[in-house]
Amino acid sequence: MRYIKLIVFTTLYLLVVSCTEDFDELNTDQQGFTEEEVSAKFFLTSVQYLLYSPDRYPYWRAHLIHADRFAGHFCFGHNASWWSDGLGYTYDAGYTDAAYDWLAGYFGKVKSFQELTAVGGEYENQYMYAMALIIKGLYYQMYTDTFGMVPFTEAGVEGILTPVYDEQKVIYEGIIADLDEAVNIIGDAENTGIGIEEVRENDLYCGGDLQKWKRLANTLKLRIGMRALGAEGDDFAMDAITSALSSPLLDDSERYGSVVMEKDFVISQWTAAAYGDIWYNFGAGSDWTMGSTLINILKDNNDPRLGVYAQPAIGGEFIFEDDGTDDNYQARLDFIIASLDEGGADYTLTTEGTKTTIELPGEQYIGQPTRLNGDIYPYVRYNLFSTPSEKVIQDKGAKTPGYDEIVLTSAESYFLQAEAVVRGIISGDAQALFAKGITEAMKLWDISVGEAAKYIENEAIADISAGTTEEKLEKIALQRWLVSYTDGFEAWAIVRDTGYPSNLAAGVSDPVLFELGTLNGAYPQRMRYGSNAQANPNYSTAISTQGPDVQGTKLWFAK
Repeated sequence: MRYIKLIVFTTLYLLVVSCTEDFDELNTDQQGFTEEEVSAKFFLTSVQYLLYSPDRYPYWRAHLIHADRFAGHFCFGHNASWWSDGLGYTYDAGYTDAAYDWLAGYFGKVKSFQELTAVGGEYENQYMYAMALIIKGLYYQMYTDTFGMVPFTEAGVEGILTPVYDEQKVIYEGIIADLDEAVNIIGDAENTGIGIEEVRENDLYCGGDLQKWKRLANTLKLRIGMRALGAEGDDFAMDAITSALSSPLLDDSERYGSVVMEKDFVISQWTAAAYGDIWYNFGAGSDWTMGSTLINILKDNNDPRLGVYAQPAIGGEFIFEDDGTDDNYQARLDFIIASLDEGGADYTLTTEGTKTTIELPGEQYIGQPTRLNGDIYPYVRYNLFSTPSEKVIQDKGAKTPGYDEIVLTSAESYFLQAEAVVRGIISGDAQALFAKGITEAMKLWDISVGEAAKYIENEAIADISAGTTEEKLEKIALQRWLVSYTDGFEAWAIVRDTGYPSNLAAGVSDPVLFELGTLNGAYPQRMRYGSNAQANPNYSTAISTQGPDVQGTKLWFAK
């Protein structure tokens, strides 16, 4: 197990020492510190982990209630849950505010680190400054893809208290400019310095390897360029794509593979949270199941990730009885049965009079349909469906390693390169790139190269050597969506950008079964701004430009 340690100097910015418990190792030397003992690197770690592993409050509300479920990976709404699966699809100011306040508030953290390391900064270091620019890019891509127009060009500018909300095109171009600056600063450098200036163990993303940071920047640039491609006014996209493709990217080597953040499963949930903090702290009422779209794609294609993403359903005997109180009893029961059939479940169905019994043997992977309403709640029996794997929901108190937070994967690097070939942007072997992406995706979950090779050889979903262009693009999109499991923000963005998985993007229409919510069944395209955003007079300009401040307003990049 890795224990992430921060050395916090009380003579420096005192704000970084709040609520850090086991995550921090306090240096209590009362004699002060010499110039040789201080460095900006001691502020890097908190900036990094708070973007991908914030405390439980936003982790619960931003990730699980919204992004992970909009992505179609997780569901509420079973009969042990406190909520229908409509939660999040029906606007709730409290939950939305938690997500908005976390993302909007994070800006100050990366800005402080950027200023600390900039030329003339208190702990000037050009290479750490380059890291700050790249982290800023990662942050803003998540931030703008969640809400759309947000403050960027005037954010943090001295004297401007109400910054303008910039259009997504402007933000994307600004991110790319920052990434280019960072790459130019890094050049051929390998590390941030020697002695106290070398970040190494303080860098949770790349371990202080500046060349890996450079590849991270180039791969993020490729993602942003490909996402912008096809949007109105995408005049910068092709240059960004071709520039990134001609530069070093994350790859399948040991040194330059996926950038993930190893979570610390010991520290307090009020410092850095994990799914287990919600799963085990609240009991079954807050437990969630696996989405049927995810489980069925894995199961139908013999995907070896099935057993590491999810746990089998517990199964058992489930009795349903028509007592005359539900006019839609048969429609709802038939829907549950059809869901089992669609998932390839092995079960026995018996009907006697008004009573129907389903006997479902355990050890089967079965996903729950997404976005079910509160009226069907009694029919959606918890033990009928799969739950996340122990690696995902493991108890932090167990002090054993769990899943890593995804920053940006080498798998996505290869998938985007394969897409560029399919689109005719570059020449190359799209299938070979696609296969490398799948292998890298499985490596994240400790699936062997041999198992990955068997999947690639035998499953049509892993083959883009034939078919129409659209069929190939769909397969690439699905693999990007699959590798984004536990990274709901990116998985949700992929659905909005590509339209795949198509059954998610299509939304829902039957009010007998599904929660139409404030979207009237449409797929959520964004989150609403938080209440605090309305204090900025530029808020009204943003919504007049972008569209109404509702979840259904399509963002600039969405196709």
